[in-house]
Amino acid sequence: MKVSVAPERRAQLRALGLVAPLLIFIGVTFIAPLATMLTRSVHDPVVADALPETLALLEAWDGTGTPPEAVYAAAARELERATAERTVGQVAGRVNRVQGGLRSVVTGTARDLGDIGQGPWREAMTAIDEAWADPATWHAIRTTGERFTARHYLNAVDLQRLPDGSVASQPEERRIYLRLFLRTLMVSGVITLLCLLLGYPIAHLIARAPPHRANLLLVLVLVPFWTSLLVRTTAWIVLLQTQGVLNDILVAMGLVSDDGRLAMVYNMTGTIVAMTHVLLPFMVLPLYSVMRGIPATHMNAAASLGATPLQAFLRVYWPQSLPGVGAGALLVFILAIGYYITPALVGGSDGQLISNMIAYHMQTSLNWGLAAALGGVLLAGVLVLYALYDRLVGVERMGLG
Repeated sequence: MKVSVAPERRAQLRALGLVAPLLIFIGVTFIAPLATMLTRSVHDPVVADALPETLALLEAWDGTGTPPEAVYAAAARELERATAERTVGQVAGRVNRVQGGLRSVVTGTARDLGDIGQGPWREAMTAIDEAWADPATWHAIRTTGERFTARHYLNAVDLQRLPDGSVASQPEERRIYLRLFLRTLMVSGVITLLCLLLGYPIAHLIARAPPHRANLLLVLVLVPFWTSLLVRTTAWIVLLQTQGVLNDILVAMGLVSDDGRLAMVYNMTGTIVAMTHVLLPFMVLPLYSVMRGIPATHMNAAASLGATPLQAFLRVYWPQSLPGVGAGALLVFILAIGYYITPALVGGSDGQLISNMIAYHMQTSLNWGLAAALGGVLLAGVLVLYALYDRLVGVERMGLG
């Protein structure tokens, strides 16, 4: 008996077939990397896989004094095996992230253990390096031996877990991430405000211009999209550097002396100027899409009722343009939070944002767990801001054209 498929069912299957490539693309390029990042931020099995017997014995250790001889013997066997499997470097790196200076202790001990025939292992390992007589070394190994851990997230907010299990602030010299997060939020807010102040009149001018002139102005706004980000950033370095074009103009006009040229690049000033230029179109386009739908007769009607131009703008035009303001501000702010190339090139040490630190841990220190945790905190912050915006303004009021 032949079973017929209802027309509605066929339509649903056809629609699903049309969107399936898009869903697969999003899953492969966005959801899967995001899930991998979030998993890596809490899952770190390297030490647990390399030193399982040592970690099992350390669970019974009370944390005071040095562990018993059995722990030393297990550690010696497993370090030798890790050396043979060429994983001892990864183990040393993980332990060193919890307590600095232990990388050389672990690798050196693993290398020298081959020359020792038999125990007692406590005396043998302590003779190789006195750090093995320090309980803090074993606390570090036990801490890094957790397969699932919140250690990276604690580090991302300048906290640490003490040997007794309590949570405390990092030492003053290691408290850098919260400061970077606050700097990133502040810079993103300033850039969003500057883009709004510059983009609002530009969008209004385009919306009220004749069609042929509006098209030309839109092309000028879109020019940055057609230019390489690296080229635009490099151009700002040429313009803003001490011997650059802008300083030459100021010296020629007598506004500054030749010896008093302004430092406008490789600092926060350069970061804000360059990022404002790059992100300005993301503010102008949503504003323009909303403003072109606001009839000019509304302002005329307000004027005919006795409103001054300022009153007409604040009570008639501005409320109608708020969906574009919200969309543009949200776009610019979220993009500014995650910007990396521009601060890296023009920011110097004073203009770096949290994205630069994430890139550092991904590419240089290879501490991918901490980089993933920093990215997770940043993602959570963006989601909180988005939810706050939705609650206060309403996402449905955003206008994107």
